[in-house]
Amino acid sequence: MSQSANAYRTVVVGTDGSESSLRAVARAGSIAGATGATLVIACAYLPTEADDRELSRAQDVLRDEAYQVVGSHPAEDTVRTAAERAGAAGAAKVRTVAVQGSPVEALLDVVRREDADLLVVGNRGLNGIKGRLLGSVPADATRRSTCDVLIVHTTG
Repeated sequence: MSQSANAYRTVVVGTDGSESSLRAVARAGSIAGATGATLVIACAYLPTEADDRELSRAQDVLRDEAYQVVGSHPAEDTVRTAAERAGAAGAAKVRTVAVQGSPVEALLDVVRREDADLLVVGNRGLNGIKGRLLGSVPADATRRSTCDVLIVHTTG
């Protein structure tokens, strides 16, 4: 059996530009570099034309999980910064995508499209009472993912 049969080929990681999400990006970058995998860095964003009611409703529901990224240009800046962090951590093959939509839907869509075999998420939102009651990006992504999921301990 060749080494490539055991190694990850495509790793997907999501980022919203926060320091905790960039720690997950760095871990994903080191895994991709060590296994020779392609790293796909995804950022979900709300369209800039989303009206204020929609934005405030999203922030009410999500609170600390709220979108930090509104608009495709900020999302592209976010993934560019993340790609630099991943490269510094060892990733050699990096692609970036900005996807309109909710974080979980966007991540799972990228996992499907890229035929990924590993999804890396940070643990932000997993430990709070709201995360346990309402769900969180890492919990929902883990529950619904069709590939392996690595939850990186990115928060204190």
